[in-house]
Amino acid sequence: MRREKRERVEGERDGLKQRVWEIIFEAETPSGKVFDVVLLWAIFFSVLAVMLETVVPFQQRYGSLLNVFEWFFTIFFTIEYVTRLWVSRRPIKYATSFFGVIDLLSCLPTYLAMVFAGTHGFAVIRILRLLRIFRVLKMVQHVKGAQVIASGLRKSKAKITVFFFAVLVFSVIAGTLMYFVEGREADTQFTSIPASIYYAIVSITTVGYGDITVATDLGRFLTTCMILAGYAIIAVPTGIVSSAMMQADNQPDETSRACGACGVHGHLADANYCRKCGEKLD
Repeated sequence: MRREKRERVEGERDGLKQRVWEIIFEAETPSGKVFDVVLLWAIFFSVLAVMLETVVPFQQRYGSLLNVFEWFFTIFFTIEYVTRLWVSRRPIKYATSFFGVIDLLSCLPTYLAMVFAGTHGFAVIRILRLLRIFRVLKMVQHVKGAQVIASGLRKSKAKITVFFFAVLVFSVIAGTLMYFVEGREADTQFTSIPASIYYAIVSITTVGYGDITVATDLGRFLTTCMILAGYAIIAVPTGIVSSAMMQADNQPDETSRACGACGVHGHLADANYCRKCGEKLD
């Protein structure tokens, strides 16, 4: 009798966890969509409250009210985070996932502010949680677009790294030349090779702060060459990433199914296991 009662209680608890999991992690059901929409509004208003606290007139007039709002949202997000851990089949995998880390970081600043001054402002990290809007509104094409960009950046990482170091070497050489050309002038601003390299980077990237200027004709000529080279260089990473993104865009479409262990979305329609943690999908 006791065993049957225990099994019945465990079954009811598992059923409750499953229902709560569907509400929290899935946006396919009406209750799940309502929950996520409420969550998004809570995230928005909590971020707004943190921002308004940095505005002196609002802080002076509504400081106490904003503090109440901040604690309300912090407790709300803490309960939500703990609930997500409770319903996850693998709590550790969810806690170490991207959204799991963001969910935790969104709760910590208010608690840390009680011990360490100046950490309260980091609560604006909650705005990253608004990324859930893509799943809530079933904007699969927008989700796919974000994944295409991420995939393109990952695939072009090696080429971009080589390109970055090539530009860095070019900047060092150009900066060194500028030092030897301009460094001997009276009242020169090219006081060292590092300062000259900084000038070269600013010129190559066509930023042009104007805090360091050349005084010789040869220096102007070298600066012109660096600026023209910069226009050509800027186009290189764009082409590399665009090519990788076009390849990623041809990949099969993904669904909004969530993994019960880590909560990650974006699985293929015929996927049986999570693309992130390998857990079997429901």
